[in-house]
Amino acid sequence: MHDLTLVRQKIADLRCCIIIPTYNNDRTLAKVILGALSYTSHIIVVNDGSTDNTRQILSTFPQIMVIHNEINCGKGMTLRKGFAYAIEKEFRYAITIDSDGQHFVEDIPSFIEMIGHNPDTMIVGARDMTQDGIPGTSNFGHRFSNFWFKVETGHPIEDVQTGYRLYPLHEVKKIKHFYSRKFEFEVEVLVRLTWRNVNVLSVPVRIYYAPKEERVSHFRKFRDFTRVSIANTILVFMGVLWCRPLSFLKRLRKKTFREVVDEYIMKSADSNSKISISLALGMFMGVMPIWGWQMVAAFGTAHLFRLNKFVAVLASNISIPPLLPLILYLSYITGGWILGIQESAVKFSNEFGLQWLKDNLIQYLLGSLVLGFILALILGTITYVILSIFRKREIPVK
Repeated sequence: MHDLTLVRQKIADLRCCIIIPTYNNDRTLAKVILGALSYTSHIIVVNDGSTDNTRQILSTFPQIMVIHNEINCGKGMTLRKGFAYAIEKEFRYAITIDSDGQHFVEDIPSFIEMIGHNPDTMIVGARDMTQDGIPGTSNFGHRFSNFWFKVETGHPIEDVQTGYRLYPLHEVKKIKHFYSRKFEFEVEVLVRLTWRNVNVLSVPVRIYYAPKEERVSHFRKFRDFTRVSIANTILVFMGVLWCRPLSFLKRLRKKTFREVVDEYIMKSADSNSKISISLALGMFMGVMPIWGWQMVAAFGTAHLFRLNKFVAVLASNISIPPLLPLILYLSYITGGWILGIQESAVKFSNEFGLQWLKDNLIQYLLGSLVLGFILALILGTITYVILSIFRKREIPVK
C-alpha cells in the first residue's frame, strides 16, 4: 500500500500531470477522472470530438483542465495536443492513461516511485497479456509490436502498445515534428525517444478487459493495424539504415582505437568464425557501388544476421577516398575479365569520367560484385587464421 499523501506530494514535487485522451467513453470517463483526482488535480482531459455525453461529464469537473477537439482527430493528435498544453504549463512529466477503464489508476504510484529513482526516463506500463479474457488479436498485436520495436531500436521492451505511460516532457519537446495522427503515434514516439537515447523502463500494471458485450473499443482491427504496420515498416528502415548506425558510430567516437578493438574483437563474445564472416560482409559491402551507404548497409545487414556490427562497419571503410580509385579500377578490370574484354585497363586510364561510367556501367557493376566476393573470401579467411592464432581459442557465442 502507498501513502496517498506522500504520493500526492511526490507528484507535485515532480511537476507531473495526468493526461487522459477520451473519445465516446462516457460510461467509464467519470470513474477514471475521480480515481486520478485522488493523486493530483493536475489533470488534462482531451476530448477528441466525442458525440456522447462526454462534454456534460467534463463540465462537472471544474478543477481539471479540458481541451475539446471539435471533430475526431485520432488518438495521436489528441495526445500531441495534450503534450503541447502540458509543456506550455511547464509540467516536467505526464502520465497518460486511457479513459475506457482498462487501466487501474491505483498503479500511478508505481510510475511515480520508478521515476523518482530514474529521473528523465520514459516509463511504460507492462500489461500481463497472459491473463484470462484478453482477446487473441490483442495478444498478437502485443507480440508483433514488441518484436519490431527491438528491430528498430536494438532494445527489448515488455509492452510497446500500452497507453499507460509516463513521458519526460522536455524530451518529447525536442522532437520537432511527429508524423503519426492515430494509434500508431504511440509506437512512433516511443521509438524516436529511444533513438534519442532516452532510457526506457517498464513497470508492471494491471489490465481490465470488460466482457465482450460491454467492451468499447475504437481500434479498428484492419485499418488501424495496417496503419501501425506501415509505421513500423518506415521506422524499421529509418532505424536500420540511419538512426542505429549513427548511434553506434557516436558511441565508437568516445573510445580509443585500442579500447574499441579490445572490446569489439579481442574480448568479444563472438566466435572467430563470426568475426571473420562479419569482416567479409563489411568488405563486400564496402566494394558495392552504393556510395555513401556502404557503412549503413554493412551495419543493417550485420544486425539482421546477428553478426559483429563493429567489424562489419570497420571493414566497409575499404572505399575511403585514398583507396576509391583503386577499387573502381579493380572492379572495372574484373568486369572486363568476366566479359572477355581485353583492353579494359587502357580504356580506364584514358577515358575515366562520368561518361565512361555511363558507357561501362554493366561491366563495372558486374566487376564490383565479383571483386567484393573475392576480397571478402580472401580477407575473411586470413582474418580467421590470425584470430585463431592470437585469440588461441573460439569464444563461445552467448
